Amino acid sequence: MSLKNAVKTETANRVELEIVVDAETFEKAVQAAYRKNVGKINVPGFRKGKAPRALIEKLYGADVFYEDAMNAVYPDALDGAIKESGYEFVEDKIDLDVVSVGKEGMTFKAVITVKPEIEIEGYFGLKAEKPDATVTDADVDAELAALQDRQARLVTVEGRAAQLEDTVTFDFEGFVDGVAFEGGKGENYSLKLGSGQFIPGFEEQIVGKSVDEEFDVNVTFPEEYHAAELAGKPAVFKCKLHEIKNREVPELNDDLAKDCSEFDTLDELKADTRKKLEEKKAAEADNAYETALAEQLAGLVQGEIPEAMYENAVNDQVNSFDQRLRMQGLELAQYLQFTGMTMDDFRKNFRPQAELQTKVRLALEAIAKKENVEVTEEDINAEYDKMAEQYNMEADKIKALINADAIKADKSVEKAMTLVKENAKVAKKTAKKSTAKKAKAEEKTEE
Repeated sequence: MSLKNAVKTETANRVELEIVVDAETFEKAVQAAYRKNVGKINVPGFRKGKAPRALIEKLYGADVFYEDAMNAVYPDALDGAIKESGYEFVEDKIDLDVVSVGKEGMTFKAVITVKPEIEIEGYFGLKAEKPDATVTDADVDAELAALQDRQARLVTVEGRAAQLEDTVTFDFEGFVDGVAFEGGKGENYSLKLGSGQFIPGFEEQIVGKSVDEEFDVNVTFPEEYHAAELAGKPAVFKCKLHEIKNREVPELNDDLAKDCSEFDTLDELKADTRKKLEEKKAAEADNAYETALAEQLAGLVQGEIPEAMYENAVNDQVNSFDQRLRMQGLELAQYLQFTGMTMDDFRKNFRPQAELQTKVRLALEAIAKKENVEVTEEDINAEYDKMAEQYNMEADKIKALINADAIKADKSVEKAMTLVKENAKVAKKTAKKSTAKKAKAEEKTEE
């Protein structure tokens, strides 16, 4: 099997490949097709599966097994030809046309969509703003306050009545016109007062009640209530309060530091919190800066990009979203039903990001080629080691799962982005003029 010819068509990014399957390979495929089908063919004088191939071909035509043979050989022949051509195939849409087929073998043409050859200029010297990564005392205090909040616990309250923000445990049963209604009863129900879980006016009437107290809560269901038979109707809930708990937040001190961290003192915890915030904000600022540069790179891309590449990027994002849903026990079809979206509308949400990612990737690949970016074996092995540590797997197993060429391509793009950043400039933030100052400046200009 070999590639005879590769010619670009008049349509952008479509290439016609002429592929030859040699006589020996095609004969093996025909023989395999004979063995597969002989048991289905009736030939007088022979039991099923025993008729000679030559006799069947004489009775039904020499090409009786050709269709199965062609279907068997063309996938490998096409894959080999695409690799031999040096083009990168980007979609499953293929136009096939058989040129000739017979004992001498098979020749066919395949028109495929390939990755475009794009041009890019002006990628060095870009400017973009970089967010301020300064960590203030207020940032550290807020992080420690959040830590305190996470360590809070509910503590049983004794000797006082229920208050807003308390969490109470109580029984209730609702009645409309003296009759209990479906779904209006609960036992040992836990409720944070002021959370708004119950209909308006309910939670406020528990405030001031004490443990073991029995009481009525009088409310009116909203006019737009989801249960039509209850909408707008007055109701009485007979309740009994069992327990009152209050959220207790621990003090910010050395004891808290010991309980929830590896440190013995609050000062050590504060220093570590600041360090981690600085690393986080620096990474976020760098990512924002890189994203701004990437958006500019996308605008520099010159060339026609196949629609298939955008669709492939959308497919990747949809599949990733689907996997995240499945990890939460939800199917994509259910998600679409809950949100009231069609699949087309859902896919449209991913389109802008898909276009940006595709253009940026093409831009960086072109830059890597123009700047002769080199990816060494050490680079590839380092990446395998990094992934092995990340996924807690042996490097050899990672190598078996991920092709080195894919790693090399990604590292090449990564190095190209580093080059762009090294040759870019951080733009100074320009303060926005107030409306009054702007008006004055315009008056002076007119004068």
